[in-house]
Amino acid sequence: MTMTPDQDLRAAAVHYLRQWEVRDYATMRSLCTDTATVWHSDGSGDQPIDENMELLKRLAADVDTLRYDIVRQFQDGDEVLQQQVLHLTMTDGSRSDVHAAMYFRFDGGLIDHIDEYFNIVPINASMPSSGSPDQR
Repeated sequence: MTMTPDQDLRAAAVHYLRQWEVRDYATMRSLCTDTATVWHSDGSGDQPIDENMELLKRLAADVDTLRYDIVRQFQDGDEVLQQQVLHLTMTDGSRSDVHAAMYFRFDGGLIDHIDEYFNIVPINASMPSSGSPDQR
C-alpha cells in the first residue's frame, strides 16, 4: 500500500513524537530543518530546535515512561494539526497526562516549525471512593 503525501506528513508528525517516547533525540533532530523553531504556550516565544531538544532531554530525566495517544489529526498542505495526550509516569511513581494540540509546519518533508499548546493534569495514585461511610 502506497501512502499519499498527506499521509506521509501526518505519519512524520507522529514519528517525531514516537522518537521522544524512546528518547531517540538524533532521529527527532533529523526530522527537522536546520532552522526549525518551536513555540510553547508558556509565553517564552520561539525556541531554536536544538534548544528544544536540550529541554526535552532535561524533562525526560525524571520520566520513567512516556506514551502519546493521538486523538485526531488534520492536514492542509504542508501543515499538520493534531490533538494528543501524553501519558507520563515519573521516576517517583507519580503520573500525569499532558493534554496538547500541536501544529507542525513542514518544508521539503521536514519539520520547520512546531507550535505546542498544552495543559498538565496530575493523576492521583488512588481514586476517591464513592463517599465516606457517613455520606452513604
